Amino acid sequence: MFSYVLYGLIWVISYLPFRVLYWLADVNYVLLYHVVRYRRGVVRENLCRSFPEKTLREIRGIEKKYYRHMADLTVESYKLWHMSEREMRRRCVFRNTELPRRYFAEGRSVIGVLGHYGNWEWLSSFSLWENEADFLVLYKPIHDKVINEMTYVTRSRFGAIPVDKKDALRVIARYQSEGKLFLAGFIGDQTPNRANLNFWMEFLNQDTPVLLGTERIATKYDLPVVSVRMRKVRRGFYEVEFVDVCAHPRELEPGELTRMHTRLLESFIREEPEYWLWSHRRWKHRRPENK
Repeated sequence: MFSYVLYGLIWVISYLPFRVLYWLADVNYVLLYHVVRYRRGVVRENLCRSFPEKTLREIRGIEKKYYRHMADLTVESYKLWHMSEREMRRRCVFRNTELPRRYFAEGRSVIGVLGHYGNWEWLSSFSLWENEADFLVLYKPIHDKVINEMTYVTRSRFGAIPVDKKDALRVIARYQSEGKLFLAGFIGDQTPNRANLNFWMEFLNQDTPVLLGTERIATKYDLPVVSVRMRKVRRGFYEVEFVDVCAHPRELEPGELTRMHTRLLESFIREEPEYWLWSHRRWKHRRPENK
C-alpha cells in the first residue's frame, strides 16, 4: 500500500513547475544534511579517503554541495513523469553526438560507460537526439514491484529501452545477430557482489573492486566503447559529452579497457566531485589477500 501511495504522490508532485520543485529541494537539503543527517558518516569517510590532500574545510564544502545536488536530483527525477520532449532537450543537451554516429555509420553498435554522476536518470533522453540506433539502458531491478515499474516507465519515456542487467548479454547477442544498431549504457561504478570480486584497481586513492561486465561484452563482440561525461551547467541544466575510449577492445590486454574507462570516470569526479554519488557504500569490500 505504501508503494502505491508513494507512486501517486510522486506522480502529482511531478506536475509542479521547476521553481516549486527546487524550493522543495532546498527544504529537503536542510532535512537530509542538517536534521536527518542522511549517511553523513559514509559521505565524510568516502570524501576524506578519496581526497586526503584536502583540508576538512574543503571536504565540508564538497559535502554540502553534494547534498544540495542530491536534493535537486530527486526532484529532477520526479519531473521525468511530465516533462515534454522539447523541455527535456532544452535541459539535457547531448554534445558531439557525431562520435557514436561515426561508429553507427560503420555498422557498429557502441557501448557507453557512465557512472552515478550528474543526473544519470536524464541520460535516458539520448533517443531524442539519435534515431539511427536504439538506446539500451542496463539496470538492476528494484525489489519493490511498484517502485520498479515506476522507474521503468520514467526511464523509457523518451525512447530508451530498459534492459535487466542479467539479460544484457542475451539482448546484445540478439541485436548483433539481427544487425540492429544500439548504444548500450553500462554503469561502471557499481559495487560488485562478493562472487564477483575478481578485478581490483586504484580508484579515488583507494583499492577498489570493479565489475568486468563492460569489458567482457565489448571484447566478445569487439564493440567500440565511449565514456559518457555529464556536466551540470547550472541548476536544472546539463550537457552530455562522449569521450572515445577504445575502437577495438580485442586489441587490448585483459583488464586494460576496465582501467581506461574507470580512470576517465575518476578524472571527471576529481574535476567536480560534488556531482558523484558519495552516499553509496562503494568501498564496503576489502581485497582478499590472494587477489
